[in-house]
Amino acid sequence: MSRVTTRPVGVFDSGIGGLSVLQALRAELPHQPFVYLADSGHAPYGEREPGHVIERSQAIARHLIEAHDIQALVVACNTATAAAISLLREQHPELPIVGVEPALKPAVQLSRTRRVGVLATRSTLQSTKFRVLLESLQGQVDFMLQACDGLADAIEHQDSARIESLGRRYTQALGACGREAGQIDTVVLGCTHYPLVAENLQSLLGPGVELMASGAPVARQTRRVLQQVVDTGQPTLRWLTTGPADQLQIAVQRWLQPQARVETLKI
Repeated sequence: MSRVTTRPVGVFDSGIGGLSVLQALRAELPHQPFVYLADSGHAPYGEREPGHVIERSQAIARHLIEAHDIQALVVACNTATAAAISLLREQHPELPIVGVEPALKPAVQLSRTRRVGVLATRSTLQSTKFRVLLESLQGQVDFMLQACDGLADAIEHQDSARIESLGRRYTQALGACGREAGQIDTVVLGCTHYPLVAENLQSLLGPGVELMASGAPVARQTRRVLQQVVDTGQPTLRWLTTGPADQLQIAVQRWLQPQARVETLKI
């Protein structure tokens, strides 16, 4: 029997990148309340040591559970998912926890030239979780992996010049892109920050390249884990950050909604 609840779903990322996942969550669950926490005071995770990412993920999960009584947690960060999600699930077995992973499997199914590029943080590419996923798909396509040092930080600070410069550097480093034999025809955006600048990346890669992000699969999985819940509340959004409030506020207003009241906190 379904249970009625107005409890929010918690969503967190190292910064504003998780907004790309939240966009998909809101489309999939339009009546669901959410609380979004940007750990911008410690961003970007992709260039931090795994121990630091684990510590931050644990602290944020505890805060969202204790202060906001969340009914589920979405780890809207590839680096945090790779480093910490297994431990979070062990520590909070009562809480449904959904993570993100680079969309390699859908990319394999989509690619016609059998060459797939992956843009991701160095931490994600070096993680055991990513390597296991990659090895499970070996032989099906050729993967071109590109660590994008600094790109998430440039997006976090909405630095257009750096986004353009770094985006050009890393897309060129992938190699020839297009629909011809030997070219990369599909590129996985392996960091939740990157879909926020998908138009920039698309213009650099060319119109013949398909971009793959993780937001929609995460949203569908979140709906599945909440399928026994009937939410009768208002689709409220609460915005929290450990960094400057204006940084998240500007990002929310740019990509999600015209107005947002952002609260700052220390965790």
